[in-house]
Amino acid sequence: MKRTLVILMFLSGLSAFSQEQDTLVVGVVEEPPFVIMNDEGNYTGLSIDLWDRMAKELNKQYVYKEFSDHIGVIRALDFAECDISINPIHVNELRLKMLEVSQPFFVSTIGIATTQVEESQFSRFISNFFSFQFLRIILLLVFIIFIFGTLLWIFERNHNRRQFRPGVIGLFDGLWWSAVTMTTVGYGDKAPKSRAGRVIAMVWMFTAIIIISGFTATIASTLTINSLRNTIEDLEDLKQLPDIGTVYGSSGEDFLNQHEININHTYPYPEEALDHLISGDIDAFVYDNAILEYLIAKKSISDEVTLIPQDYNQQYRSIFFPKNSTLVNQINPLLVRYINDPIWQELLSRYNLQED
Repeated sequence: MKRTLVILMFLSGLSAFSQEQDTLVVGVVEEPPFVIMNDEGNYTGLSIDLWDRMAKELNKQYVYKEFSDHIGVIRALDFAECDISINPIHVNELRLKMLEVSQPFFVSTIGIATTQVEESQFSRFISNFFSFQFLRIILLLVFIIFIFGTLLWIFERNHNRRQFRPGVIGLFDGLWWSAVTMTTVGYGDKAPKSRAGRVIAMVWMFTAIIIISGFTATIASTLTINSLRNTIEDLEDLKQLPDIGTVYGSSGEDFLNQHEININHTYPYPEEALDHLISGDIDAFVYDNAILEYLIAKKSISDEVTLIPQDYNQQYRSIFFPKNSTLVNQINPLLVRYINDPIWQELLSRYNLQED
């Protein structure tokens, strides 16, 4: 009797172990409209609908395991901590070597979002003229004028009292001379007479030429920088923007690194990046074009954010598996059949997606 009981317990444990082994761990990254977590804590989205259909046909049990980004789920696949990732992750050479990859089921491109500013050239000039960046340049210029004007007054006040009077009023004489010299107006009403004063004047003349040239370029750049946000025509224009954001571990980050474009800000989620774009913290947000279109429509921010018409770097998106996984051979035939089925187009329409 005891032997029979032991055998039954062993078989029960073996059955439970077998059932546990047959339960797939599905890695997901919250990424609307492909993977969406609703208010009830359940997953929906294009990838979820597609996987549910395939899992039912294959009679597979599964549990979802969420990761914060694509890099995390790829690392988990590499260490066999999950059996499949159903997010449409873009395929590159390194990932092909590390993992098994399904047939592509979505094709997308890199998109660039900028703020949509509807204003005239004159109003843009006025707003930039009173901006903090422009004010900082003017204050720096005034500070340099003050330094040279003060130096000249210190050396001239005892040798040229008529033109550079003693006391605070004489300090303003030095500032007046410094400003007139820098702008090359040349009134001639004040001129240094001492040797030290003339040396300072000579240094200031040549320095002022360099400063004025540099400040003119900087001021012009500051007054027109915001207009670049709406006139990005190529990657060179993108490189000129001072603050570019993307999502950590995304295809947008890979794209910017590949083209040696400086990344100023990385965010964990695209929704957060769009909020920072609207608030003016960044000038452009580089990310997957399909996801950007979906989020802009969902958040109803098309009046504030626009996608530039150019698309870059067409990418094929696939399902990923650990190396030597046998599941890829079961998924591929189903995947090809499903994406050629009219139901697939209905799913794309449901999530406002268009394949390029």
